[in-house]
Amino acid sequence: MSDAIALTQDPPISLSNRFLRLLPGIALLFVIGFAGKLIEKNLNAYAKAHHLAFPNIEYVLWAILIGLVISNVFGLAEVFKPGVDTYEFWLKTGIVLLGSRFLLGDVWKLGGVSLVLVAIEITGSLAFMTFLGRLFGLRPKLTTLLAIGSAVCGVSAIIATRGAIDADDEDSSFAIAAILALGAIALFTFPLIGHALHLSDHAYGLWAGLAVDNTAEAAAAGALYSDAAAKLAILTKTTRNALIGFVVLGYAIHWARKGQAQAVGNKAAFLWQKFPKFVLGFLLISLLATLGFFTKDQSTALANLSRWAFLLTFAGVGLRTNFREMRKQGLRPFAVGFIGEIAIALFTLGLVVVTGHFAGF
Repeated sequence: MSDAIALTQDPPISLSNRFLRLLPGIALLFVIGFAGKLIEKNLNAYAKAHHLAFPNIEYVLWAILIGLVISNVFGLAEVFKPGVDTYEFWLKTGIVLLGSRFLLGDVWKLGGVSLVLVAIEITGSLAFMTFLGRLFGLRPKLTTLLAIGSAVCGVSAIIATRGAIDADDEDSSFAIAAILALGAIALFTFPLIGHALHLSDHAYGLWAGLAVDNTAEAAAAGALYSDAAAKLAILTKTTRNALIGFVVLGYAIHWARKGQAQAVGNKAAFLWQKFPKFVLGFLLISLLATLGFFTKDQSTALANLSRWAFLLTFAGVGLRTNFREMRKQGLRPFAVGFIGEIAIALFTLGLVVVTGHFAGF
């Protein structure tokens, strides 16, 4: 019997074959990201040579737009999907390498301010999204997933919470689709609002890091404003990410007490499992930079590698956003998410403006 079962099982995929499966998608990410840089460079050169008043559109937006066109007009072929799904790996790699541009004193100073604002943002967002979910009659666990996705770190938080509270796959799909759609909208609206309000790089970066859900979209929204804003957006968003374990643990205990999820045994092990490890990598590289471990040329090289990693990330953001698939998920989760995200954006913008008035940024 065991021999028969063994014969019917799929043979294990070798490491080399797994790598080969990723290559087409990774190559597509690179081509789209590089095309975005070429379009930006050539358009700016053409406008300058012909004395045209053409706005400087960053490669970030071009890469996202190219990805969106491919995904929504032509569709993404199956051969590319495994590699395209690595965009989150490139995002985390870029954040780790970005640590070379932060001295620990800067991280502590900015992280301290961010931590206070993040605590207020998470508490307020969880409470408001839970209220909205109940008001619109959403299923309780779907409401939980939307609340955590909006308050902490988007899709990653939803995935981490799904298993912890034994949520249905359907609820997870609804929540992820809503968060992805709203993240795409934020990419185009946040920079426009920031410029309209004449926000400083510091204020805008804090706002994007507080209000945008997914780390990739937060980094992209910051980069569309300025390089300095992108650094602050990533640092603030990383602070939010670091708290994911505590939030998920709280909800896991809540649902376990209601008899609708497995009880949490070792809480310390649970927190370590949910903690985003790339945060530790970011802090390690920052520590090494603070101690002078890297030469000036090495720090520059690490920063350039970080930009290349983000280039692949932004291409992936566009490719993984399919509006037709999102429409299939229904309107109520989107309505709750849309109203909630507007409220969170206004709330966090107010926090940043008031904080900036006293902190001088």
